[in-house]
This record gives sequence, structure tokens and C-alpha cells, in this order.
Amino acid sequence: MSEKLKILFLCTGNSCRSQMAEGWARALKGDVIEAYSAGIETHVLNPNAVKVMAEAGVDISGHQSKSVGDLADVPFDYVVTVCAHAHETCPMFPGKAKVVHVGFDDPPKLAQEATTEEEALGCYRRVRDEIRAFIESLPEALVSGGREA
Repeated sequence: MSEKLKILFLCTGNSCRSQMAEGWARALKGDVIEAYSAGIETHVLNPNAVKVMAEAGVDISGHQSKSVGDLADVPFDYVVTVCAHAHETCPMFPGKAKVVHVGFDDPPKLAQEATTEEEALGCYRRVRDEIRAFIESLPEALVSGGREA
């Protein structure tokens, strides 16, 4: 049996999108992917991200925001940047890690215009579902060259 692919989902603050991606990858693809998430910097785990992932049956409440430096010793196969800022400032990774950008909208930014909590959560749910669809395409989408966005 081959080893699991080590995939890092990288975002600016490791508070929302990268955490959702790690949660989905562990839940849906844990048999073939060893998932990690980190940020260029660390922020507090976004409570709305935790809430909408729980609605979908994935518990990320125990996750901690990590910086990319915290995972410097992990030999990643792929680094997936999930936001433009992380893609633009992505550090170099030693070894064979291939960096692929698959951008997703920022739920907190989308939710700024919301007038109700339900409307704000709708922004998080949309991005959650888009990330799930991407994770469902793994690892094949990465192995075949990625889905650059």
C-alpha cells in the first residue's frame, strides 16, 4: 500500500478556508490524504467556520491556527494555497512539494454586507460547499496537474 499524500492547505491566517479544507480532507479523504493546514500568519479559529462545518457533520472545533513555520519539518507532497494572499506570499518549501493555487472567496469578507446572522452564515456555507467539491476531486485533481484558479 502506498503512503498517504501529505497535503498542506495554506491561507493567510489559518482561521477559515484552510481549516475547512483540512477538515474536509480528513473527513472525506483520510484514507489517501494526510491533511494539514497553516497560515502565513496565525489568527483565531473562525467561529462561523466551525459552526457551518459542524452543520455538515465535520468537527473542526479542536483545530488550532498554525503558521507555516510550525510545519517546517513535514515533507509535503503538495501545498494548496486557498487564498490569493497566501499564493502571492507562499514561502519556498524544501524537497518535492508542488505548490498549486485553488482560490476560494473569503467568507468573513463576503459576510460583511450581510444584514442577518443567517445571511452571513450563508456566505460561509457557500464557500464550505465549494471547498468540499474541490476536496472530493482529490487527489486526482492534484496528481493530474491541479485545478489552477
